[in-house]
Amino acid sequence: MSEMVNPTLKRIRRLILFFIIMLVLSGFTAFGVESQLNWFIQTFPSGASILNGWLQKVQTAIHQTNQAYPFLSYGYDWLAFAHIVIAIAFYGPYKDPQRNIWIIEWAMIACVAIIPLALIAGPVRDIPFYWQCIDCSFGILGIIPLWICRKWIKQLN
Repeated sequence: MSEMVNPTLKRIRRLILFFIIMLVLSGFTAFGVESQLNWFIQTFPSGASILNGWLQKVQTAIHQTNQAYPFLSYGYDWLAFAHIVIAIAFYGPYKDPQRNIWIIEWAMIACVAIIPLALIAGPVRDIPFYWQCIDCSFGILGIIPLWICRKWIKQLN
């Protein structure tokens, strides 16, 4: 006979699973970035003009870079792989949230660290401010489920 699982533990696991799925999906967007960008621009050709202009500039840069230096896209492969590996790390809190709460807290720190990275590296790399804000939103949106999860883990005590 299977033991009853605490409802709070079930919620924690669902939230961690959601976070894992989002990390993996985010990582997959780095694979084949040129073809995905081409698809997006063709599918939504009249998006917000400022965003569309930026995406077309990025599309041109990626296409020209891949034509001349395809090995640079290997960095995107590693970026995707890093997302997947980070997602795997959340198996610890999924299995034993109380013992592995430090992974949730580490991820919260990483979410906060996205903001200075985007706001410092963005201008250095000539990234438009509105795109830096989009990048910052990943940290802001990412920390929300992590904070909730941490709160629920603390309630297990």
